[in-house]
Amino acid sequence: MFDKELLKILACPKCKGDLEYIEEPESLVCKKCNKVYEIKDGIPILIIGEENDD
Repeated sequence: MFDKELLKILACPKCKGDLEYIEEPESLVCKKCNKVYEIKDGIPILIIGEENDD
């Protein structure tokens, strides 16, 4: 399970915007550029090129 406290220190690697946690499918969404980052086994995959567009 993803620790939501991490949202206080994590930022989008592409635009440095704030991230929002989404439960289904478990992922993080950038509020600024709308990129979606998958969470695998509780670990966010914050790699440019691995993100999806909203």
